[in-house]
Amino acid sequence: MIKAAYLHIPFCEHICHYCDFNKVFLKGQPVDEYLKSLEQEMILTLQKYPTDQLETIFVGGGTPTSLNEKQLEWFCQSINRNLPMGCNHEFTFEANPGDLTKEKLQILKDAGVNRLSLGVQTFNDDLLEKIGRVHRAEDVYQTVDNAKSIGFDNISIDLIFSLPTQTINDFKESLAQAFTLDIQHYSAYSLIIEPKTVFYNLMQKGKLPQPGEDTEAAMYELLMEQMEKHGFKQYEISNFSKPGYESKHNLTYWNNEYYYGFGAGAHSYVNGWRRSNAGPLKKYMELIDNGNLPIFQEHQTSKAEQIEEEMFLGLRKTDGVSISHFIEKFDIDPLEIFGNEISDLIAKKWIEVKEDNIYLTKTGRPLGNEVFQSFLGVAN
Repeated sequence: MIKAAYLHIPFCEHICHYCDFNKVFLKGQPVDEYLKSLEQEMILTLQKYPTDQLETIFVGGGTPTSLNEKQLEWFCQSINRNLPMGCNHEFTFEANPGDLTKEKLQILKDAGVNRLSLGVQTFNDDLLEKIGRVHRAEDVYQTVDNAKSIGFDNISIDLIFSLPTQTINDFKESLAQAFTLDIQHYSAYSLIIEPKTVFYNLMQKGKLPQPGEDTEAAMYELLMEQMEKHGFKQYEISNFSKPGYESKHNLTYWNNEYYYGFGAGAHSYVNGWRRSNAGPLKKYMELIDNGNLPIFQEHQTSKAEQIEEEMFLGLRKTDGVSISHFIEKFDIDPLEIFGNEISDLIAKKWIEVKEDNIYLTKTGRPLGNEVFQSFLGVAN
């Protein structure tokens, strides 16, 4: 059963220095035509891979709220027309602080959007400028206040640490300001320098001053400590929430469950097939105009791949991997397949096995990627 859908809006009014997502400058783009193609993709996909109802919808980008009010309203109506939603669904929109007007917030609220995810990144205005963001800390407070006044009571913000020139005190101050917002969820990620970004080009020239691994590790320790102190439970390596406000959509990925992916460059996982859509807008729309799904690549996952994915995706959650659920899903015990790897990781104090769960220790969480790699190629 497919319970989740991701929709991609690739338009941005500004390009951030660290971003490698599929995106284009908004000006001069065929936005209306793209939205119509996106609706057609929903129709074609649901005809081929129907589902009873979705539990979660997530609209990301790019910047979904870079759409004007008329486009935003039409797009929301298009989602409601074509995607069957359950009564307790989670419907999330990504947005940038500063460009989310009260009018746009009202359109989202009227369309049934019940969760906002704001790309804040840092509360340090100088750092915001250095990473190519155009909003400022003041805009964050105003946007959150506006959202609350419209009736939104499930708000998340993204933070990034280990930014160029960022100090531990800078990050500590950003966290302190973040906690004054009185919101329900935080996501915090260390900066990863991706190819084809401004930061990557600067790094190649030796012009990107990075804090270093020790400082990054100290920032992550500070993050975990401060979140716990302020009553936010860490339920995944990079995610913290008040009880009951965990992101249902992101849990779909970490639980290794099926999801639709609509839009240029979007990824999906349906009935054992992982697919990615064509990224360039012209190619994406052309495929749909010809009555085809806009698939660029597809791969049918083997049972061995599914077993490995279940481990390394599940271990991102603080609850880790349920042994009984794993056996029910694959008819094999993970302690049997990965016995040597698990014993080795327990000896390093990076994971623990307790009752029905295999999970990362607090020591293991910062080393997640090393842990995950231990399970690759083993199930074969």
